[in-house]
Amino acid sequence: MPYKLNCFTPLLIVLLMTGCSGNSSQTDNNKDRGLNISKVHTSNPIDQTAANQAKDKLMNQDEVTDAKAVNSNKELLVAIKVENFDRLHLKKIEKKSQTELEDMFPEYKILVSTDQKMFIELEQLEQELEKDHTKLDSLNRDFKRIKSLLNEKT
Repeated sequence: MPYKLNCFTPLLIVLLMTGCSGNSSQTDNNKDRGLNISKVHTSNPIDQTAANQAKDKLMNQDEVTDAKAVNSNKELLVAIKVENFDRLHLKKIEKKSQTELEDMFPEYKILVSTDQKMFIELEQLEQELEKDHTKLDSLNRDFKRIKSLLNEKT
C-alpha cells in the first residue's frame, strides 16, 4: 500500500503546481483588475484620440472601474465609474481626474463626472461614433444636451 501512494505523490504535486500557476504572466494593471476599455476609432473628421488617451489615463487610477469619453474639437466629456467603497469620495476623485486631464490636454475644455446618466449618454455616443453615424454638428448638439443633463442634477 505505501508503494502505491508514493507513485502518485509526484503526479499529484505536478498537477497542483500547474493548476496554481494560473495567469501570472498578466502584467497590465487593467487586465489584473479584470477591466476592459473600449477604444473609439472613427473615419470621420472627429478624431477621438484625446478621448481614448483620457480613458487610458483614468483607468490607471485604482478607484476608477470604467470610463467613457468623447471629444469634439474644443471639449472633452468624461464619465467615470468608481468602486462602491470609493463612492464616499466622489468629489475628490472627480477633482483629481479633472486636474490630471487638464494637465494632459490644456487645449480642451474638460468636464469630468461620476453621474450615471452622463456615463450612459457617453456610452451611447461612443457607439454612434464607432458606427460613423455622427457628424460634427450632431456631436456638438449631443454635447450641449449631455451638459444640460448634468445641470439638471445640480
